[in-house]
Amino acid sequence: MKRPTIADIARQAGVSKVAVSYALNDQPGVSAQTRARIKAIAAEVGWRPSSAARALNGAQARAVGLAVCRPARTLSVEPFFMELIGGIESELAPRSIALMLQTVSSHDDEIELYRRWWGEGRVDGALLVDLHDDDVRVAALAAMDLPVVALGPPQAAGAVPAVWSDDGASVHETVAYLAALGHRAIARVAGLPQLAHTTVRDAAFEESCRDAGLPAPTVVHTDYSGEEGARATRRLLIAPERPTAIVYDNDIMAVAGLSVAQELSLEVPRDLSLVAWDDSPFTQAVRPQLTALTRDIGEYGALAARTLLAAVGKEEVRHSQVPAARLLPRASTSPPRTA
Repeated sequence: MKRPTIADIARQAGVSKVAVSYALNDQPGVSAQTRARIKAIAAEVGWRPSSAARALNGAQARAVGLAVCRPARTLSVEPFFMELIGGIESELAPRSIALMLQTVSSHDDEIELYRRWWGEGRVDGALLVDLHDDDVRVAALAAMDLPVVALGPPQAAGAVPAVWSDDGASVHETVAYLAALGHRAIARVAGLPQLAHTTVRDAAFEESCRDAGLPAPTVVHTDYSGEEGARATRRLLIAPERPTAIVYDNDIMAVAGLSVAQELSLEVPRDLSLVAWDDSPFTQAVRPQLTALTRDIGEYGALAARTLLAAVGKEEVRHSQVPAARLLPRASTSPPRTA
């Protein structure tokens, strides 16, 4: 069955296509009775405006775009992104606004995707995630005059309004807690080094260890996957001077690290304390349950969506800060056996 068109409605209503266009776009030029009849026929045949038509008449698409430059398979097992999308949808769905979600393989592909969506009138705005230092996407999207809100450090977002949390404060709290327990050798299994929030965490981790009078910490950067998290943990634990505590940049890697510790017959937490960034069902399902940095990821996504909708509505928007992740101690941390 072919998609119904304005011509189909005009033929059934016995009016011109111009009259149909006036009626469906609530423009003057047709009587109230004719307008009602045309709209009733349009509803009966299941007519919907095309994105091209919306672009031509300036109507809103009632959709926002979100491109993610990560393999699609990683999103299905990443609790952070699932909670983030849930928060975004909590604001969009009640307003009947769609979320256009697509994975891409590079920033160039991402920019081209947004350019096509915006040019075809398929989205009213976009959310930018995984900010990089000197991110080329920021200037490119700003040049399109596309309403954009970034999720990440404001220093990487430039003139684009950002929704962010103080990751540095969370790192300082974590290192201070581990040092107070008596840990002297603290390592970190981090995420992708080019990400702006990783840079913030790297700097805060070094500074926190220095402030606590600890030796220079070991940091291993990974791709956030469980495989890489396990590999990094194994390298740390078979080294001549192994750490007594490891902080992970996500929950998936922390769970993988716990498995490696058990594989090497290390007792958690007496031989090794573990901390996961972002609490999730994964951190609570394992034994021992993992100490975690917890935050309201759903509200993070919801605030980003609200900010973007305000920008789409031509309101003035600024950077918005959400509460920093706070430490939630559980059974995977304790004083080290040597303390």
